[in-house]
Amino acid sequence: MADATVPVELRNPGQVFACLGLMEAAEILCGPAEGGFAWTGRETRVPFCLSVDGPEDPVLAVLRFLSRAEVRALAPEGSGLAVKEPGVATLIVEGSAFPCPQPGTPSALPAILLDPDDSAIVPMGHWADGPAVGRDNLKFWAGAGGYSGAALTRDALDLVRFGSNALAEAARDPFAVAAPQSSSFRFDWRRDYTALDVGFSPNEHGAIRMVGYPLVELLAAIGLQHARPQRPDRSDKLRYRYAVAGVPLPTPLARAVLGGQTLGFPARFFTMRLGWPGQEGQARCILDAQEESAP
Repeated sequence: MADATVPVELRNPGQVFACLGLMEAAEILCGPAEGGFAWTGRETRVPFCLSVDGPEDPVLAVLRFLSRAEVRALAPEGSGLAVKEPGVATLIVEGSAFPCPQPGTPSALPAILLDPDDSAIVPMGHWADGPAVGRDNLKFWAGAGGYSGAALTRDALDLVRFGSNALAEAARDPFAVAAPQSSSFRFDWRRDYTALDVGFSPNEHGAIRMVGYPLVELLAAIGLQHARPQRPDRSDKLRYRYAVAGVPLPTPLARAVLGGQTLGFPARFFTMRLGWPGQEGQARCILDAQEESAP
């Protein structure tokens, strides 16, 4: 058995989703995983502890996989769909075993991450869900000429092609790894902004480069493959709830806790508030997250 610990800010929803992403990827790469958050009071900067049955450091194994992974979009046989962005290939899935209803647009095609050296495959595609499957797709980006989820994944992967020394450093605090990032899934609020209506926009200043957190973005997207935070009011697209467990849990139970099903385990709840960075009804960004009062 191998263990690893990473620091997490519980009021950063993307980091919490990314912890589940570490578990999901480690489960595929290293064997059955358990993870949980350790706190003693009401602090929100806490360790996330991850363990796997295998002998390899699970965080290092996941980051090594991401540093060499390639992304492929998936399209149903006969659909005629393919992502349009150069450098992102589309694989045709034969038969009826497609992971979601056929998307209406190439930008919504689900994707997989492939290790070019072996057969490891990590699925991604939360953005392809919708009313037909009864799950909120948590798709916060919009516009950009129909930019696909697979292309956003490719862009983030290009920022985490670490060498061996940088890889070991990143594994100690993966959610602090920053890089200039022009596009993202918008899961880490440290990169995002909403307009102040004072005549300034980063889009109008080419010399300004927004700094993002590509490992948070990638791992959060992986973590949302089988779990979603709650949306208490289905008519309100700007408020969600999520929970974190204070004990180590296997991956299936960690998914349920993220969605607010504590199952009797010690847990803390947070309300996530979003805003419209541009036109209302299009892209959303996370403004903040506040802990709910203890019962």
